[in-house]
Amino acid sequence: MIGKNVTKTLLWSITAALVLGLVITGTAMAMSHMPGKGKTVQPARATWTSGFFLEAIYSRALEDLGYDVKDPKKLSNPIFYQSVYQGDVDFWANGWFPIHYAQLGMPYDEYKKKARICGTVVKGGALQGYLVSKKDVEKFGIKSLDDFKRDDVKKAFDANGDGKADLVACPPGWGCEKVITHHLKVYGLEDDINPIKASYSASMADAVARYQNGQPIFFYTWTPNWTVNKLKPGKDVLWINVPKTIPSEAQKGYEDAMEHSGVPGAVTDPIKMGFPGNDIDIVANDKFLEENPAAAKIFEIMSIPFADISAQNAKMYEGENTEADIERHVDEWIAAHKDTWEGWLKEAAAAAH
Repeated sequence: MIGKNVTKTLLWSITAALVLGLVITGTAMAMSHMPGKGKTVQPARATWTSGFFLEAIYSRALEDLGYDVKDPKKLSNPIFYQSVYQGDVDFWANGWFPIHYAQLGMPYDEYKKKARICGTVVKGGALQGYLVSKKDVEKFGIKSLDDFKRDDVKKAFDANGDGKADLVACPPGWGCEKVITHHLKVYGLEDDINPIKASYSASMADAVARYQNGQPIFFYTWTPNWTVNKLKPGKDVLWINVPKTIPSEAQKGYEDAMEHSGVPGAVTDPIKMGFPGNDIDIVANDKFLEENPAAAKIFEIMSIPFADISAQNAKMYEGENTEADIERHVDEWIAAHKDTWEGWLKEAAAAAH
């Protein structure tokens, strides 16, 4: 009897050990796919609507890795770069470089001791520059910003009667606002062009309405953006030159990248855009990256095609602009790229080992 009891006890112990081992193994396997479980992430979101989708899709990737992702803080560029440097927020997907180097508050070599560029959403495809209604480019022979010094051109583009051509520009705090201000100064256009710095979306909606009424329009934009879906370069509008390449402080060293060839809808080829082609980058707090290798890996390997961002931006312009709409756009993008998405998650989870 004693022998049987010992045998039963031994078998029970072995069985219990095997079951416990399977539970531990199963838990470990689950955790390997959810490395963010129990951890919280604070994202930031840019103030321009075309950047909302990027924050949402990168935040979703972190959620799918198990992270508890808080609602994003909507921050202007300079405030974001200081906030992520100080660790008050963890990341954003709205870095534009090189134009944003001037908004770090310090040289990048110093900045990257606490926060850094850690991934690229779009490589070199983010163009910026000035566009004018095509029929008016042809009517007035407009080639560059210098043409807005002419009285006939200023009068045609003066919507408020102040004697200056109206330019849809950028709100204060945006990187483009600083460059446009620089352009007006170095090209001697401060008395000729009135930069509209109100809400960009509202100002552009007004420009679209004026274009549809047959009126001249003159605006700054960037790509990807809904503007170039609504007002197509080459058909509705044309990119125009700056008179000559004079870089701002943040643009120095990028002079060659400020002249582009093969740009659809450009008034000349090549064209002096006044802005280098930018990368759209992920910027994150360095301590966060060190403590979260899965997040660091997903930032490193993820990217979103330029055309997909433009298409989503166009949907927002057409009225699909609520948080629920943006989350649905994320759902739709993931469903259309299921294998890619799951591959990214698997690779990121493996980095946490």
